[in-house]
Amino acid sequence: MHHFKQTVCRGLTPVALSILGLILAACSTQPTVTARPVEPPAVFKEAQLWKPAAATQPRDKAAVVPADWWQLFQDPVLNDLESQLLVGNENLKSLASQVASAQALLQASQAALWPSLNLTAGGTRAGSPPSGSAESRTTANTVSVGTSASWELDLWGRYRSAARVADIKLQASQDDLVAARLSAQATLAQTYLALRAAEAQLAVQMQTESAYQRMLALTQARLDAGVVSQTDVLQAQIQLRTVQTQIEENRAQRAQFEHAIAVLLGRAPTQLTLASTGALPQLPTVPEVLPARLLERRPDIASAERAVAAAFAQIGVADAAFYPDISLSASASYRSASLGQVFNASSLLWSLGPSAVLAVFDSGARQLASSQARSAAEQAVSSYRQTVLQAFQEVEDNLVLLQRLGAELNLQNDALSAARRNLEITQSQYQAGTVSYLNVSTAQSTALTAESSVVTLRNRQLAAANVLLKNLGGRWQAEGG
Repeated sequence: MHHFKQTVCRGLTPVALSILGLILAACSTQPTVTARPVEPPAVFKEAQLWKPAAATQPRDKAAVVPADWWQLFQDPVLNDLESQLLVGNENLKSLASQVASAQALLQASQAALWPSLNLTAGGTRAGSPPSGSAESRTTANTVSVGTSASWELDLWGRYRSAARVADIKLQASQDDLVAARLSAQATLAQTYLALRAAEAQLAVQMQTESAYQRMLALTQARLDAGVVSQTDVLQAQIQLRTVQTQIEENRAQRAQFEHAIAVLLGRAPTQLTLASTGALPQLPTVPEVLPARLLERRPDIASAERAVAAAFAQIGVADAAFYPDISLSASASYRSASLGQVFNASSLLWSLGPSAVLAVFDSGARQLASSQARSAAEQAVSSYRQTVLQAFQEVEDNLVLLQRLGAELNLQNDALSAARRNLEITQSQYQAGTVSYLNVSTAQSTALTAESSVVTLRNRQLAAANVLLKNLGGRWQAEGG
């Protein structure tokens, strides 16, 4: 700094040098602000489903979601739809534009660290009134060419802190894009799974419809033979119409899911038609134990963590306003009455010198800005903590749900086998005339409910696996594991 004052400020008056020296001596450093550490909880309620996390990865590493994570469902149609998602989804396009905007803001903030240089050129012709009665109006030409440079010295780190804020926000916007992409992929997978579940329910209901039609025909024949009463036929008709109503409802739901998939892909509903398969995709094999470090690179957690860093860096920007703005400026220009003589040595004008500006009274605006920056940092910390806690809850919820759904499905499959066997026995008894049609109706309803429940449980398993993959950043294993 002593060299700066002797070299750049040569030619300033002793008074100006004294004032500048006092300012520099009083404001030699900027206080360093450090965020207090934020540690996620280390104890898990479903402890048997977790294993301890390994060493934390570098904080500056960008969040990464594995490509094609949805292929764990082993469904070619889903793979094809997911490949179209990134191209057509409008929300992802909007977020990509926000990343580009953040990149431009970073470059602009970095540009403030460097000097600025301007070139000027001009020509004027001016007239002046006569100074006496005998004189005529005079005219004069002026031609000028010059350059000027200025550089605001970042002694207190204001521009460096601002550039750091912009850099962190760029990383956060990239993490937000990754999180949005993962969310859109999971939403597409969830909608596709719901569509296939609706088709599976349709398949069950249509098989049941055929069985009910056969039973109605049998009952009508027994009525015609005088074996049963009209109420048996009416009961059979009620059951048939009820399942037909459910079929229409499922067809509507299936169509709505297809429309939702089209919009996710950035298309109109009329531009997408998916062939019906009536089959659910394969359930991915979920490891019995998952590493807790899977959450470390979850994109929304990474973004929240960067928001904390940016908020604390913003404190440095606010605090730098308490110190003087010190800049260097220089200018040189040639000015002459004719273009041919504009570059003569006698036409040269120049200036060089430092300047310092310190706000003395601002009605507390700087203090308020500093307090606001600190409050924003505390809010970012709380938001980060909540994001981490919410992440652990989401993962543990779906871990225990998958575990319990597997047990439920085994029990429900047993119930379905029993319901089918009971229906066969009851129908045989009805044909033999040993039981009433009410027994058949009850057995049919029980069998349909049991089979529908199996499809529902399988769909819930797939949905829970999909959400769990989303909550774990699209992976079962930690990076490098």
